[in-house]
Amino acid sequence: MLRHIIKQSAFRNAAASRACPFTAKAAVQRPLAMRVPMNNTPRFYSSKSDGARAQSASAAGALNWRTLAVFSVTGAGLLYYFRQEKQRVEEAREEEAKLAKASATYGKPKIGGPFSLIDQNGVRTTNNDFKGRYMLIYFGFTNCPDICPEELDKMAEVLDTVNKDPEIGDVITPIFITCDPQRDTVAEVNEYVKDFHKDLIGLTGSMDEIARVAKSYRVYFSKPPKLAEGEDYLVDHSIFFYLMSPDGDFVDCYAKDHTAEYVSKSVKEHIEAYIAKGGKISKELGPRQSLTQA
Repeated sequence: MLRHIIKQSAFRNAAASRACPFTAKAAVQRPLAMRVPMNNTPRFYSSKSDGARAQSASAAGALNWRTLAVFSVTGAGLLYYFRQEKQRVEEAREEEAKLAKASATYGKPKIGGPFSLIDQNGVRTTNNDFKGRYMLIYFGFTNCPDICPEELDKMAEVLDTVNKDPEIGDVITPIFITCDPQRDTVAEVNEYVKDFHKDLIGLTGSMDEIARVAKSYRVYFSKPPKLAEGEDYLVDHSIFFYLMSPDGDFVDCYAKDHTAEYVSKSVKEHIEAYIAKGGKISKELGPRQSLTQA
């Protein structure tokens, strides 16, 4: 019986050895060379010497300081320029506010005066050519991207509203005066005014002529200094309509924030008051008194 048990145990051990050749003993006896390392990525090292690396770091530091110095000087210059421009614009806006306040509070400031300019057809035109009619005058420039077109569209709407009033009719001459005579030639002004109203008269002239009429109407305008030849630019200028009486006197002014409805109502009230006092207004623009060609 004992022999039979020993024989069966030996048989089972032999069968187990044939079924699983990777025994614990075999695993222990595996050669070390067969074990694969967990990370066999090769390591790379810089070929630069310590001195070369130090020299590169020093050069980078010097470059950073030079760049910082350039940016500092440039930034200071730009800051000064923008501060000067801001001060100039604020002064112009203050003058406009004073003008509007004087008109509303203290009556009629001294605005307007004689002028002699060239119209969009090349005809020498003076303020006397418009006597007997109201004038609605706007100063701008033909290359203005948005404000001037918006204001002239508003002017056209005011004209149409007033003209349709049966008690008033066509008694206003709309006038556009450029504040950029260097670019706004007769031909440029001729094409420009066509976009807004059939009755709009465009006026240009020499720089001295424009400066004089702008001064008489207290209009501020300025273009950037030191422009290269052919360089594009914008003109900073006052944004007002000026309503002038049939006698050539200042009546009222209207700023950018005044709507077409407000301006139309105000203009009609001024005209009605003038008529009520016995004032005479021409319904047509008469022939030019000064027909000298430029």
